[in-house]
Formats: sequence, C-alpha cells, structure tokens
Amino acid sequence: MTSGPVLASPWFVRPPTAGASARLFCFPYSGSGASAFSAWPAAAGDAEICPVQFPGRENRLAHPHYGSYENLAEQLVEALTPLLKTPFAFFGHCAGALPAYESVLLLDAAGLPVPRRLFVSGQPAPHEAVRDRMLTLDEDQLRAALVAFLRARGIEPRPDMIDMGLSVLLRDHAAAGAYRRTEPARIDCPITVLHWSEDTDVGLADLQGWRRYADSVEIRVVEGGHYDFMDAPAELLTTLAAE
Repeated sequence: MTSGPVLASPWFVRPPTAGASARLFCFPYSGSGASAFSAWPAAAGDAEICPVQFPGRENRLAHPHYGSYENLAEQLVEALTPLLKTPFAFFGHCAGALPAYESVLLLDAAGLPVPRRLFVSGQPAPHEAVRDRMLTLDEDQLRAALVAFLRARGIEPRPDMIDMGLSVLLRDHAAAGAYRRTEPARIDCPITVLHWSEDTDVGLADLQGWRRYADSVEIRVVEGGHYDFMDAPAELLTTLAAE
C-alpha cells in the first residue's frame, strides 16, 4: 500500500495520503487559515489530520474569496468528493464549524458519504450564529482584536501583518454576518460539541442548540481557552481519536 499523496489540491496544505485508514478534515475559524493547525500532529489515533485551506488567505491569498458559507460548502464538497471512500470526520473550530455543517448537508443531499462524526468546537448552533459577539465589532474593533490575539500568541504584530490579516478577517466577517439559518436542519451523523472551560466568549449554555441537529449529540468540556485548540492539547486529540 502506498503512503504517498492521493490528491494534490490547493485545499490541503498536507496532501492526503493513499494509505490513510481514516481522515479528519479540519476547518479553521474566521480570519485564519490552515496554519491554525500547524502545531497539530500528522494523525490523531488512526485518523490522518487534513487541515483545509479556504481560498483568499495564506498560500491561497490570490484565490477569490468564497463569499458565503453556502458557496464555500459547494466548493469544498467538490474538492472532497475524490476522498470520500475512506472513513472521515469533520472538525470545525468557531465559525469554521458552520461551513463544515453546511458541507454535511450538501454531501447528504447529493447521496455522497457523510462524516462518521462532526466535531464542533466553541461555536453556537447555526440558527444561533447571529449572536456571535464578533459580528457586532466594527473595523477598528476588529483590528484591535486581531492585535490582541497575536500578542496573546506571543507575536508582536507588524503593521503590514495586521493590514493583511485584517483584509482576510473583514471578508470572512462579512460572510459570517450574511449567514442565516433560522431553523435547524438535521444531519445524518453524530455531533460532538466541544466547550472550552475557560472560553470567555462562548459559554456552555450557548452550545445547547446543537442538540436539535442530530439524533446523537454529545457535549463535552475540554480544558483551556477559546484558541487553545491551536496547541493540539492531549485531551483534545484523545477525544478526537476515541470517536
């Protein structure tokens, strides 16, 4: 069995390998890209970790922005289709959980395999996504939030770094603000919802709406703050591998 790349695609910074027994596709949060998972190992248990690179950022900066989560899901399903014979799951952090969810709906509607599980991290359910505090921020406040985030990660931001990051964040922010799903649409796969114990923006009560989206919905608490997933804590990887 070969272990070489099975698909060369701009959607994957780590090309999926032919020898994988399972895959975990990871969706980044608004304003970020696949580098959000740069500290993650190559696998969680038996599942190969495949960070997804959205267009309009990082090595895809020249690619047209997706515009809406629905458009992003359509593009993603096309990119994922050649890989669906291998068992797979989705992990979406914060707003990244929304295009992950929309992709599950499209896969099911097309009669294609759906994930064995959808992992949702620190993100309220789609019909409650409009409550996101970030959607109330203007450009100056988003800039300040970006600076604070980088400094919290130990990075002293340069003005050009902030300008580039803000340009991505503003387009993603517009897509998040335009997203509307007023009623739950159930999906045919289990959902594990992850609440970060020190998350000051998304509380445990904010995540309960996901219970209306599948027959099997589990809510788990993991130690850490909203962005600690980036450090691939052992508790998180163990949870992902076990499922």
